[in-house]
Amino acid sequence: MGWLTVRAKGQVRSVYRPGPLDVGHCWAYLPDMAETMARLLDREDQLAAFDVFHFAGHWLARGDEMGASIRRATHRPRLPIRAFPYIMVYALAPFVETMREMIEMRYLWTRPIGLDNTKLVRFLGEEPHTPLDQAIRTSLADMGCLGEIELTPGFGAAVAA
Repeated sequence: MGWLTVRAKGQVRSVYRPGPLDVGHCWAYLPDMAETMARLLDREDQLAAFDVFHFAGHWLARGDEMGASIRRATHRPRLPIRAFPYIMVYALAPFVETMREMIEMRYLWTRPIGLDNTKLVRFLGEEPHTPLDQAIRTSLADMGCLGEIELTPGFGAAVAA
């Protein structure tokens, strides 16, 4: 999420939208994905060699839904959502290998990409799924981006068991 947000003095100042508004994508909240992997490993003896499972994560049908969730998490409804500055990526590409790789992969943001988790759900019974706003809020808090906003248990706060 760090590359999607512009931050200063511990607060999110704006959000980048990496693709067109009308193109959807799936996003994985890494703790959910890690939990899924752990559950698969717990049943390793039941897996076929080279078994493939798709993790669906969060399907966001519009390019601005991630920004909207970040707005809600930061309590900043007017937080700017801007198109990703690909012009800077192109300008730096001759000098920075990572920028060349970003250009090579840019096409992935111009078409909808989602994964079908039917096989995973059939095997595990469910896919771990933290609600989007909670996942975003927890991620921003872990990045130190929520400033003085208080985290409440059950909504983005890690509560010790």
